[in-house]
Amino acid sequence: MNGSLQLDAIDRALIVATQGGLPLVARPYQAIGERVGIAGDEVVRRLQALLDSGIIRRIGAVPNHYAIGWTANGMTVWDVADERIDELGARVGALEFVTHCYRRPRALPDWPYNLFAMVHGNSRDEVRDKAGLIAELLGADCRGRDVLFSTRILKKTGLRI
Repeated sequence: MNGSLQLDAIDRALIVATQGGLPLVARPYQAIGERVGIAGDEVVRRLQALLDSGIIRRIGAVPNHYAIGWTANGMTVWDVADERIDELGARVGALEFVTHCYRRPRALPDWPYNLFAMVHGNSRDEVRDKAGLIAELLGADCRGRDVLFSTRILKKTGLRI
């Protein structure tokens, strides 16, 4: 993290105002600015500075997969060589049907998986078919795999201040 950016009261107010999500209006940054007493373009400038400094990591959408028609959600897990995981993870993460892909530590001997990729579909069979495409992409680099299907929806939230 870049220590050169000092948070002021407006930065803190922006973080609090956005940590639960952006308002669903035509001009969300303007609406946030009205709440904290600055212009919409200043909201954008300050949020970009917070991103650039590493104080906040991202601004992104968190869709309700069920509401957009994806009723089967599977976290595919893969056992790949640690020295190849960055390259392989980038290739898997670039697939249009993978919504997020990341590395996690193994918990041997029970959990050999170190690469995780979320896949959504209209059925479990569709998710399994997509996992098969990932397996083809990984080829001999795939030493083991599984698909963990969602059984309920959990509310996703980040750190709150």
